[in-house]
Amino acid sequence: MKIILKEDVQGLGYKDDVVEVKSGYGRNYLIPTGKAVIASPSALKVLAENLRQRAHKLAKIKSDAEALAAKIQEVNDLTIATKTSETGTIFGSVNAIQLSEALAAKGIEVDRKLIVVAPVKEVGKYTATVNLHKEVSVELPFEVVSE
Repeated sequence: MKIILKEDVQGLGYKDDVVEVKSGYGRNYLIPTGKAVIASPSALKVLAENLRQRAHKLAKIKSDAEALAAKIQEVNDLTIATKTSETGTIFGSVNAIQLSEALAAKGIEVDRKLIVVAPVKEVGKYTATVNLHKEVSVELPFEVVSE
């Protein structure tokens, strides 16, 4: 079943993408929750017209995302201090919220939902991915140290 996404869906696509999904997923989850609509011929025409009218806005959003990506790439000394055991194991884990707060302390505002990081359970150096736009993503190196 073809659908048009009305918002970004992790692992599926971005807003205004036309994607193919299984009919149960589309009819039972995406459409009732307002995340998608059925890709009928009339809906596709409306989408094409909306994209044409928003082309300059989308270009500005992409350029803003690229500028923010350049700022994030300049950050190379991001350190997260956390409580650890004697063996270097973290109590809990380092997640996107802590990375977002650390970037905010450096003057870079990034929504935590845009940061993708595997669960970090030990002290060391790691890398997170920041998805700023569907065409712009940047790697964010960070180090976890003991308090």
